Amino acid sequence: MSECYAKKVIHKGIEAVELCAGGYRAIVAPTMGSNVIRFRNEEKGIEVFRYSDDVSISEIMESPEIWGLPTLYLPNRHDNGVLRTSDAVYKLPVNETRFGNHLHGFLHKRSHSIKEMDAENGRAFVTTTYKYDENDFFFNCFPIKFTSEITIELSESGLRHTITLKNQSKVMMPISIATHTTINAPFVDGARQEDIRLQVPAVKKLQFNEKRWLPNGRQLSLNDWDMEYVNGEKCPVLQDICNDMYTAGTVKLNGDDFYGCVMTDIASGKKICYEVDDKYKFWIVWNHEGFKNYFCPEPMTAQVNAANLNIPAEKSGYIEIKPRESYTASQHFFTE
Repeated sequence: MSECYAKKVIHKGIEAVELCAGGYRAIVAPTMGSNVIRFRNEEKGIEVFRYSDDVSISEIMESPEIWGLPTLYLPNRHDNGVLRTSDAVYKLPVNETRFGNHLHGFLHKRSHSIKEMDAENGRAFVTTTYKYDENDFFFNCFPIKFTSEITIELSESGLRHTITLKNQSKVMMPISIATHTTINAPFVDGARQEDIRLQVPAVKKLQFNEKRWLPNGRQLSLNDWDMEYVNGEKCPVLQDICNDMYTAGTVKLNGDDFYGCVMTDIASGKKICYEVDDKYKFWIVWNHEGFKNYFCPEPMTAQVNAANLNIPAEKSGYIEIKPRESYTASQHFFTE
């Protein structure tokens, strides 16, 4: 039987939690937004998330969105920093000055607390929490109290990521969640980047204004470029991919419908399978111009700038939760 444990460790100079179960190993950094800064299948020689022994924690902290599995609340762009809910208008800081937008929120940059960790019966997990209130400097522009709880669990079925947000305020809380999932390229030890193929369950493409990378609300039919995702023929590196965003459907995995995306090393046949629950209604693909040894298939519960789009909620994905209500979404990674 494979090792199974959950323990505190010092990783690259910071306190982290190491999980091991089912042949998988993960390093979770609660103090860095509960980012899974490493996830590996040793037996198959698969390094799932972007990782390098040579990169320091300070380098990761400079750009936490592009390492590991960072969890984003209020992900992607908000036009001029404006976020309109049903009962208020919030003005977020414009931190993407070249496009005049607010980008990615704050949850992934906060230090979370360990609530529980354990390992037994082939399952290892850690649960972290973050209490957002007036003690957070971001509260001045976004005064909605809430708690976040993130659980990272390993077992023989892979890694499961679950986030729950609970509205602790007296107003409506906007909900948009994503992970800026960074996949190592190559992800198989000793493999070649040109052998990676990405399959995405694209149904409709969302059109963007490329001057500011904000959607205009239109959904387009798929062209030949887009169909490469659907057919699993897209090489997601060594070419520039910038904000290819789609409504989500299913692909086939081992003959069954699969609500997620699949990454394959065609030389070895090894795969990363990335399943999400139906709260995630969109996928966006980005690769930092294509030559940085990683790519990002990102699931999102709502469109970019969704709160500000004048389109029906069933198209935007945007929802709100009432005071004391909770919202939970989960993802699942495994290798073949």
